[in-house]
Amino acid sequence: MTDTQQAFSLTKQDSGIAILSMDVPNESMNVLKAEFAGEIDTLLNEIQQDTSIKGIVLTSGKDNSFMAGADVSMLAACTSAQQATDIARGGQAIFRRITDLPIPVIAAIHGPALGGGLELALACHGRICSDDSSTVVGLPEVQLGLLPGSTGTQRLPRLIALQQALKMMLTGGSVRAKQAKKYGIVDAVVPRSILMAEAEKMALAGQPKRKAIKKSLVNRFLENTTVGRGILFSQAKKQLLKKTQGNYPAPEAILECIQTGLDKGLETGLNIEAQRFGELVMTPESRALRSIFFATTEMKKESGVADVPAEAVNKVGVLGGGLMGGGIAFVSATKAKVPVRIKDINAQGIKNAMNTAYGILHKRVKRRILRHSQMQQQLALITGTTDYSGFKDTDMVIEAVFEDVGLKQAMVADVEANCRENTIFASNTSSIPIRQIAAKAARPENVIGLHYFSPVDKMPLAEVIAHEGTSDRTISNTVAFAKKQGKTPIVVKDGAGFYVNRILAPYMSESAEMILAGEPIDNIDKTLVKFGFPVGPVKLLDEVGIDVGTKIIPILQADFGDRFAAPDAFDKVLQDDRKGKKNGKGFYDYSSKHKGKVVDESIYSLLNIKPNSHLSNDEIIQRSVYMMLNEAARCLDEGVVRSARDGDIGAIFGIGFPPFLGGPFSYMDTIGISNLVERLDYFAQKYGNKFTPAPILVKMAEENRDFY
Repeated sequence: MTDTQQAFSLTKQDSGIAILSMDVPNESMNVLKAEFAGEIDTLLNEIQQDTSIKGIVLTSGKDNSFMAGADVSMLAACTSAQQATDIARGGQAIFRRITDLPIPVIAAIHGPALGGGLELALACHGRICSDDSSTVVGLPEVQLGLLPGSTGTQRLPRLIALQQALKMMLTGGSVRAKQAKKYGIVDAVVPRSILMAEAEKMALAGQPKRKAIKKSLVNRFLENTTVGRGILFSQAKKQLLKKTQGNYPAPEAILECIQTGLDKGLETGLNIEAQRFGELVMTPESRALRSIFFATTEMKKESGVADVPAEAVNKVGVLGGGLMGGGIAFVSATKAKVPVRIKDINAQGIKNAMNTAYGILHKRVKRRILRHSQMQQQLALITGTTDYSGFKDTDMVIEAVFEDVGLKQAMVADVEANCRENTIFASNTSSIPIRQIAAKAARPENVIGLHYFSPVDKMPLAEVIAHEGTSDRTISNTVAFAKKQGKTPIVVKDGAGFYVNRILAPYMSESAEMILAGEPIDNIDKTLVKFGFPVGPVKLLDEVGIDVGTKIIPILQADFGDRFAAPDAFDKVLQDDRKGKKNGKGFYDYSSKHKGKVVDESIYSLLNIKPNSHLSNDEIIQRSVYMMLNEAARCLDEGVVRSARDGDIGAIFGIGFPPFLGGPFSYMDTIGISNLVERLDYFAQKYGNKFTPAPILVKMAEENRDFY
């Protein structure tokens, strides 16, 4: 590495404090790379040999972050677990050298300190951070199918309460500055303007002396004794397996590393940490999760239409004050930070939308994530009206009214009459083709689909749907604005169901067919949760609303034919006023006694079924999931999604396709295209033409090709 490419620099102050600054060239945020080891070693040798240095302040040369973590891309080059283990051991060795320095080393943290960034800070003798809202600390490695492999599993549980350390590592969640101080991760929180001055003071004062963490008698037993820890880890593993269904190896490895280190000592703990890290890097689960990470990173850099720059969206209108309208208004005001004007036919609708935003923000105030004044500032961006006053200067109007083509066409006409000539009309329809909504538009080039998923404030995906007449400008502006709202947008081709609902429908319908053939409802749901979905298909239908979930079927059938025909039994369910969770009557029992946890047995007599478990778990999974895979392949072949990558991200973020499988297209590669085609042919002979393999799959099998 030449001098101009140095990632670390040492600046000595007259006070005797030296500033060790990280500024990785050509990176927007600092990331740790294996090749930095020699550079860091040289600096540490210099520090050890210079007796005039009384202390070190470790900080970032980047204005926006401390360190975002290790460079994950270097793991892709590993061809064996041993190579990955060696990377972990290298990190451990460097961080232990920092801890072993005879002078105080203080980490001055502003912005994110995540993964290897927090591990580096934990290796210091003290930590001080800014009170800025961007300052967060965390160990998110589990989200990539990994564990904190550079002393993290050993240091954090020794620094803070064990149960809090477990929570942070097993969920990968980050904590803000004040929480970090409360838990004992950092020693002080100060305004950014005095961060460096206070860090230097701390270094001159010597290694910080910490108060012992106050624990109840029960927690002292659980965390400080071998027997107690045995009980704690046993319970943690039980809860963990209930959540992961055994599909994710990283959380179990994290538990093992922490328990080993606390029971058998630091050296043994570090050895097992490096070993398990190496093994996890080579697992298919981690490869899949890392591929999702890289895909979403790539997508953040992409525009809606190449070479068509997005224009700023400075004000938004929302039509409809329901749950979706309220959620859209919320992310527009709080994340995109633009004024939002909500229109509803009555004041109650506007009030409901405002209450949605208030409810989410108030929770954040109670958890001390937001100040009350910040909540008020954000709420002030949302206003309401029962007419189109205040809409003239909107750059985009997002429609979130119920699924009726005539109503949506009328909304387009209203926006064209009451807004500017270039105001974008974005429809949040979940199923109606955008070409139909734009059919009577005077300016169809401004009409586009922007399909959110419920709840809008939590679900990361947005489908951007362009009909044939949508302009490139409209596409680019909509994609850019969805990103500002905190969404991961995928651009999809117009058509019934778009992408996500189109691949979901056959999966749900085949589950219904199995129920009608006598397979118990809870057996189907449990099997598919075990497979990796967050919720089973029948439970999902109850939660979405049976009336809403089935409304898309005739639209799909009209466009794509009888393979989307739903079982007639759905009509009986709706005629019995079963709408699901929202009216307390569905496939599950929502009485106060059961609260949706058990099946409503009366559904079987309604459908004239005698439940009898007769299908293997494999057949339940294959019949439902392979229908989804087959439709996803058709979508790619027809250009509904631009790439296999977009199809994978859409399914994972939109319907919770198991992330550890990498998405439908990655999973098809794992199964093997020839094996998939063979199995679909078998089901087609047994259950009908709806299973006929998509032409693209047949061709790929013949040519021995994969999606990736």
